[in-house]
Amino acid sequence: MTNTTKASLNEFNPPRLEMTAGQLNRLVEAALEEDLGWGDLTTDYFVPANVTATARFVARQPGVVAGLDVARAVYQAVDPQIRFNATLQDGATLEAGQTLAAVEGNARSLLKGERVALNFLQRLSGIATATSRFAAATAGTKARIVDTRKTTPLLRDLEKYAIRCGGGYNHRRNLSDGVMLKDNHLSALATAGIPLEEALKLGKERLPHLVKVEVEVDRLDQIPAALEGGADVILLDNMSPELMKQAVEMIGGKALTEASGGINLDSIAAIARSGVDLISSGALTHSVKALDIGLDFEFRAPNVI
Repeated sequence: MTNTTKASLNEFNPPRLEMTAGQLNRLVEAALEEDLGWGDLTTDYFVPANVTATARFVARQPGVVAGLDVARAVYQAVDPQIRFNATLQDGATLEAGQTLAAVEGNARSLLKGERVALNFLQRLSGIATATSRFAAATAGTKARIVDTRKTTPLLRDLEKYAIRCGGGYNHRRNLSDGVMLKDNHLSALATAGIPLEEALKLGKERLPHLVKVEVEVDRLDQIPAALEGGADVILLDNMSPELMKQAVEMIGGKALTEASGGINLDSIAAIARSGVDLISSGALTHSVKALDIGLDFEFRAPNVI
């Protein structure tokens, strides 16, 4: 079941796609170039040039929609004469059989953009739907659902947008957005004989004052050093809910707490009840199932209105 509360709020204040028109158009053009190659042989050789059509994007299963503006950009790139009319907006909940949008124009153009438009819309809606379910499972707690950098190459901005459409929040966008000392970084420090608390203090002196520092721990005895060094966020990696609760109590509000590692719908409610501030899951983007959305066509013969 989708998170109807958060999705309905999105209907009044929809998430913003944080990409310029140029960035989106370049991404769409690359996707079309990949799919069309040097021409759609089937459509160009077997569909008459003067046939027109209307096609409706229809949900085959319930969920949360994301990516309508991307689908619109696909069709604008294929043929500027195509008319794209969305009946919903991103972040809205869907029922099976519901129409998301309709496109109208030259049948060849509609067919050429079909797969690319659906690929974007199905994947982004799948991410939004999964995020919505995670958010619903944490209702009544303070925990926020956040994403990771485990995204499809070159689709990160779109996938992080889909997270927001589903009622989630974004972690850092890239390696320049914040400091995150994970196990390999900590091992490198230990190999060099540099205590974590010392490294944190020196690093924070050099960093801009608005940059936050997060430290990953997988044992309770690592927490005091992270706190002493001034960590802003402490990531509790692959801990049981019981151990997370102890960690939250140890930290005592001196840093934000983030749960990560093996998060799924079966475990997320107990993790949220441990008192953590954030729950991050790479599964929301790296292994999510696309939402089943179809494009249903109605073709019209020449000179038929």
